[in-house]
Amino acid sequence: MRRALELARQAWGRTHPNPMVGAVITEDGQVVAEGFHAKAGEPHAEVMALRALGRKPSASAILHVTLEPCCTHGRTPPCVEAILAAGIRTVVVGALDPNPAHAGKGLDLLRAKGVAVIEGVLRDECAQLNLIFNHWITEGSPLVALKIASTLDGKLVLPAGEGRAVTGVESHADVHRLRRLFPAIAVSAQTALADNPRLTARGPEGESCGIRFVLDRHFKTAGRSGLNLFQDHHRERTVVVGLGSSAKKSDLSWYEAEGIKVWSLVGDEDSFLDVWAERCAQEKITGVLVEAGPRLASAMLRAGGAHYLYAYVSPRTGEPDSPAWHEGVDLSGGAFRTSVLGQDALFEGFLG
Repeated sequence: MRRALELARQAWGRTHPNPMVGAVITEDGQVVAEGFHAKAGEPHAEVMALRALGRKPSASAILHVTLEPCCTHGRTPPCVEAILAAGIRTVVVGALDPNPAHAGKGLDLLRAKGVAVIEGVLRDECAQLNLIFNHWITEGSPLVALKIASTLDGKLVLPAGEGRAVTGVESHADVHRLRRLFPAIAVSAQTALADNPRLTARGPEGESCGIRFVLDRHFKTAGRSGLNLFQDHHRERTVVVGLGSSAKKSDLSWYEAEGIKVWSLVGDEDSFLDVWAERCAQEKITGVLVEAGPRLASAMLRAGGAHYLYAYVSPRTGEPDSPAWHEGVDLSGGAFRTSVLGQDALFEGFLG
């Protein structure tokens, strides 16, 4: 199952709206075939592993798969049918399909045909792999994850003269891993104007770019043609999101002339984040990573606009006069796990 997880991660961030899934076939305890789901519309992991085997499985063959095999027709036929047709007699499963309409039914069908099914192997790791898919399929809305890089005292800014990078290189690399995972990234207009970010995922695999949202209620970025988000070769992936009631015709004309997409939302300051999330759901955007400054982070936490938190925390102390990102917010209801990245710690988990 650990090898199946490794295989699934080879499609990191490329399978939306589908989950990442890996499969391994063993015979007499030896791996004889492997497969993973590469992207939506292509064969599922189980089928890829069976194709890689290229022959009828032996009587000892065991299929190990990170997610319950599908049992309904979608863009591809049900994997349960492929497993039964191949003659596999033992299936080991990591996580169940999170869809309440499907959960466990694929395994029931296999058992009904005499297949031995073992479930729950590395369940937590297999479920964690598909946080975005799991939320989308059960809630019908995008997983909105808040990403924070702070000092030990919760500040997002270092004292003058100590540089701009709050966290270390290991944390920076991990953020690019997350950017590759999520189909969309969002920043506030303040961050776009102050930091001029690119919001692309850069790593050993090269550069990739999801949808880039600028949350700009009052269209403050209009006319700022020098922003990377408006002028680089991924500019068609940038979407400025603002309130229709604040939209000036001249501003909208400027974005149109620059080829920048605009979402003019119907609502007010209080409903802005909720209406934006609803529009994302309508557009089938399954997850958004919000790289927030203190004001946006506080607003999202207070409004319950974020479901998941990635908090990268360095051992340094911040600018004394700057606000802490979690000031006045109760995070005690969350369930967080911790990992170490160089000198930093990453706290991640669902918000209460």
